[in-house]
Order: sequence, then structure tokens, then C-alpha cells
Amino acid sequence: MGPAEHGTGPDAEAPAHSQGEAGLARTRDGRELYYQRLPGPAGAADRPTVVFEGGLAAGRSYWAGVQAALADVAPTVVYDRSGLGRSPAAPPGVSRRLPALADDLGDLLEHLDGPDGDRQGSYILVGHSWGGPLVRLAAAARPARVAGLVLVDPSDEACELLFRPAMRRAERVGQLATVWLARLGLLGRAYRPLTAALPPDAAADMRAEGFTVAMARTRGRELEDAAGDLRALLENPPGLAGLPVTVVSAGRVSPGMPKAVRERATVSHAYRARQSPHGRHVVLPEADHMVLTTSAAELAEEIRRLVVPTGG
Repeated sequence: MGPAEHGTGPDAEAPAHSQGEAGLARTRDGRELYYQRLPGPAGAADRPTVVFEGGLAAGRSYWAGVQAALADVAPTVVYDRSGLGRSPAAPPGVSRRLPALADDLGDLLEHLDGPDGDRQGSYILVGHSWGGPLVRLAAAARPARVAGLVLVDPSDEACELLFRPAMRRAERVGQLATVWLARLGLLGRAYRPLTAALPPDAAADMRAEGFTVAMARTRGRELEDAAGDLRALLENPPGLAGLPVTVVSAGRVSPGMPKAVRERATVSHAYRARQSPHGRHVVLPEADHMVLTTSAAELAEEIRRLVVPTGG
């Protein structure tokens, strides 16, 4: 239970927020991660908590629409990785590569466990884009506490395009543009359709926190060696102990994902679903890469399938 849930932590005196009560989780090296938790409906105490993991440099606010669509199903938690939203940046020298980010997610889950410790099947982990391989690593570290995974248009090492030099060039150009636009205060304009799809309080949070120079610096740190991180997954695949895995692909192209890239990404998603004995691959035809805002209700329905299996 986080500090705000006792009435003494962040936002304790603030009006109710659409993304829930605020709290702070401490990592193993003493950093603090800001999170928000919605309790879910009465009678859902025996259902797993849905924990959302954002894509590259994406904070908690992106998930507000999906959280709202699951409010009658299960408890949900969103959080900010170090250097995003309201979580202070990690000190220089503290890795922001995938394994370190997965460790931080694991620390958040331990905090959410509370004094009862590791509970079997306590969490469904939902990861978007770069958050996809991240939640796979976190689940592999302690699969017994995970009830299932939902990978939302994930970056996946099975997509060979992610290893090409053209991808590294695109990453460098994208990072330079992100920093430049953030410094000019213009980055948020590119995301107006996204913020417009969110509840007003989450949209206000994103406008204030999501397009800053600090966020851009964190983005650069998370991109330090993306190809190396993915290659490590190829060489040592995370063992998921037969966990149910749903992989959701977008059906529409979007900036950075033209038709040829879209098709190859979707093939890699189908492959990832086949690696689980309880795998499911779904294409949402009206979604672009930002599935969590362009098809929030449909994505929530896929998560619901894992929270309340057929007949449950």
C-alpha cells in the first residue's frame, strides 16, 4: 500500500484522480517510483492486479483510457519509470537498459505485494512497444507471481528490421528531433490527438510532464543500446513458464511504421504468441501503434479475457 493510501503521501489532499490514488515505491538502490492505483470493483480482491508498462520514455498518463475501461474488472496500477512523469531521474551511471528497467518493475511489484510477500498469480503485466520486452523480462524473473502478459504492439527481437543500420539512424534522428522540439516547447503539439483522447486530468498531467527536456534525456538513456538489448533476448530468451501471453498488433500504419514495417512487426507478434502454449494473437484493425489511445476499449477487452477467463 502506497503512502497516499494512508492519507500522508503525494496528492493526499488532492481531489480524486481518474488514474487513482498516488503512492511511491522504492527500488533496491533507493530511488522512488511514482505510481497510481485504482482499486477496481467490490469483490475483485481475488483477481490479479493489472500493471501497465509504457513504451519508450512513456509515462503513466498514456494508459488512462484503458484503466477507465477496466475499472469494473480489476485493480489497476500505472507508474512512471525513473526520469519520467513524477519519478526522479536515475543518477548518472545507473543503467536504463532493459534489464535494469525490468528490475525496477520487479521492485514495484514487490512493493505492491505488501507485507504478505510474493502471492501466486497476483499480476497481469501489460507492456506497450518497448514495454513489451520489458514485461517479459520482469515476468521471467519471478513467473509465479504473474497470471499473464499482454504485449501491445511490442518491439520484438523476432523482427529482423530492428537490427538493421537504418533503424539505428532512425533512432538517432528521432532522438535529436525529440530534444530539439522539447527545448522549443513544441513537442506536445505532435501529440494533441493523443492527449485529446485521455480523461482531462490525465491529459493535463501529460501536457505538464510528458514533453519536457528531462523526458527527452531519459529517452536517450533508454535508447543507449536498444539493438544490444534485443540481441541479448535472442541469445537468452526469457523463460515464461507457460504463462498465457496475448499479443495485440495494430492494424493501421502510423508515423515510423509504414506498410512494410507494419507487416513485418505483425509477423513477429504472431511468432511471439506461438511461443506460449496459451498464446493469442489479435490484430485490432482500427488501431495504429498507439493502440492504448486509438483502440482503448478493444485493448481493454483483451486484458479482460485474462483477468476473467471464460467461465470465470
